[in-house]
Amino acid sequence: MFLFRSARSRRCATAVSAICGIFALMPAALALAQSAGSSSPTAPTAAQDPKEIDQAWQKASAKYDAPRAAILKEVDRSAQEGPFRPDWESLQKYEVPDWYKDAKFGIFIHWGVYSVPAFGSEWYPRDMYREDSEEHKHHLATYGPVDKFGYKDFVPMFKAEHFDPSAWARLFKEAGAKYVVPVAEHHDGYAMYDSGLSDWTAAKMGPHRDVIGELARAVRTEGLHFGASSHRVEHNFFLGVGRQISSDINDPKFAAFYGPAHNWLEARQGTPLANDFTFVSPAWTADWLARSSEIVEKYHPDIMYFDWWIGQPSVRADLTRFAAFYYNTSLKYGDHVGVINYKDFAIQEHSAVLDLERGQLGDIRPLYWQTDTSVSNKSWGYIQNDTFKTPQFVVQQLIDIVSKNGNLLLNIGPRSDGTIPEEVQSVLRDVGAWLKINGEAIYGTRPWKTYGEGPTKVAAGSFHDTDTAGYTAEDFRFTEKGSMLYAIELGWPAGGEAVIHSLGSNAANTQKIASVVLLGSEAKLAFHQQPDALRIQLPPQPPGKYAYAFRIVFDGVAP
Repeated sequence: MFLFRSARSRRCATAVSAICGIFALMPAALALAQSAGSSSPTAPTAAQDPKEIDQAWQKASAKYDAPRAAILKEVDRSAQEGPFRPDWESLQKYEVPDWYKDAKFGIFIHWGVYSVPAFGSEWYPRDMYREDSEEHKHHLATYGPVDKFGYKDFVPMFKAEHFDPSAWARLFKEAGAKYVVPVAEHHDGYAMYDSGLSDWTAAKMGPHRDVIGELARAVRTEGLHFGASSHRVEHNFFLGVGRQISSDINDPKFAAFYGPAHNWLEARQGTPLANDFTFVSPAWTADWLARSSEIVEKYHPDIMYFDWWIGQPSVRADLTRFAAFYYNTSLKYGDHVGVINYKDFAIQEHSAVLDLERGQLGDIRPLYWQTDTSVSNKSWGYIQNDTFKTPQFVVQQLIDIVSKNGNLLLNIGPRSDGTIPEEVQSVLRDVGAWLKINGEAIYGTRPWKTYGEGPTKVAAGSFHDTDTAGYTAEDFRFTEKGSMLYAIELGWPAGGEAVIHSLGSNAANTQKIASVVLLGSEAKLAFHQQPDALRIQLPPQPPGKYAYAFRIVFDGVAP
C-alpha cells in the first residue's frame, strides 16, 4: 500500500529547494510583469515590495477595521479579567480539564472549497498555482489558465447541498467519539463560519449557511463536546506561489480573499520556527487574533486547534493574548477551561496540549497530548480515488495512544456536497462497535506504571504513524481506572492463552490477582499468576475484532 504522510509533510520535503527557487525566478517574474504591462491585473508580482503587497491586502480588508478593533479591545479586556494573563509565566499554570482526558477519541473535519476540485490534497489552492505540480497540470486541463479560472471561482461551486449536520453528529456519536473539531478556516482563507470580518465565508458565498454554527448545535445536541480549528495564520504565505506567474492572485480586486500571499521563507525542515523569516505584518497577526477570538465569542468551543505556524516568531506575542483571552473566556461559558492544541514548539509545553500530526510517542508522556491523523491516506480533505485506513489500524492506534496518556483526533474529509464517503462511514462505525464493547478500557482511564509490553514498538514522532509494524498477540497495552487495571491484547493468540509478563508474580510491584474478565465475553476465565507471567485461558471464539480487553482486579481491592 502506498503510504502518504500528509500534504504538509510532502511539501516540507521539497520546501527548501522550492522556496529558494523563488529568488531564481524573480528576474523572470519581473520581466514577465514588465512585458505584460501595468494594465494587466494578473501580471506576476513576486518582485513587488512585501510592504506594498501587505498594504494592498490591508486596503482590501479595511471595511472591517472597526469590528476588528472592537474584538481586539474585548480580547485585551478579557485577557486581564481572569486567572490567566497574556504571558508564559501565567499561562504555564494551565491544567488540562478532566473531560478532555476522559474523552480519548475525537473527530477532525477538513471540509471546504478545496473539496470541489477534489484532486491532490487540501493544498490544491496553493499547488494549482505551482507550474511544476500535478495539480497545476490538472487545473489547466480541467478548468483552464489560472489567470482566467482561479481558486475563487470554485467558491460558487461549493454548495454543500446535502449537508446534514444532525446526521453527521449521529454518525460521530455512533463512532464512539466524544468531541468534534471541524476546520473553521483552512489555509485557503475561506471561512466556514459566519464571520463578521470577511465577505468570503460559507454564510455569504457558496452554501450560504453557517456551517460551523449548524454543526456546533448538532454536535452538542448529541452530548458531544465541540471544538474549532483555525489555520488562518498560514494564509499569510499560502498563496504566494501565485505571484510568480500570471494569475488572479496578483489582482488587487481579490486581495481580501487571497490575502497578502507573501513569499514563504520557510525554516529548514526539522528546526523550530525561530528559523522562519517570512514577512509578517502586525496588521496580519492582529487580524488572525481577531478572527480566532471571533470564533470563541460566537461558538464557545471547548477546543481551539491550531496548525504549526502559530509558533512563527512574529505571531507569538499575539498568541499569548489569544491564550489568556480564550482560557479566561471559556471559564465564563462553562465549568472547565478550554483546550488549545499546538504543534512542535509553538507554545510553552505546560500552557496547552501538544499535538503530533500523523504520529505517536514511544512512551508515556507525563503531560497530556494528542495525535491527529486522517482516516484517509493521501489527503486531509476529500479527493477522488483516495485510500483509507482499516478499522483495525485506527483501533490499535487509539489503544497505543491512550496507554501513553494521549487522545486520538481522527480526521474525515466530506465531499463538496456534504456527504461523507461510504468507506469513511464504515470505518467509523466499526471503530464505534469496538468501543461499545471495550470502551470501559479506554474512556476515563489513565496510564498505568508502564504503557505495555510486546515486540512491536511504534515509529515515534510526527508523520510516522503508518510506519509501525503490525501488532501481534504478544503485544499488550495497559490502562487503569480507579482500582481496575485493563490489559488490552492487540491480537487473538492462536494457542488459546493470553500471556502477560508484566503481571507475573515476580514482576516488580505486582499484586496478587483476584479476578480477570474479558470484556464482551460471558465466559468464566481460568488464569494462573506464575512467576514469569499471568496466563489466561481464553474462550474458543473472540468477543469481537481487532483487540481484546481484560479487566483485572487485584486481591483485597474492591472492583
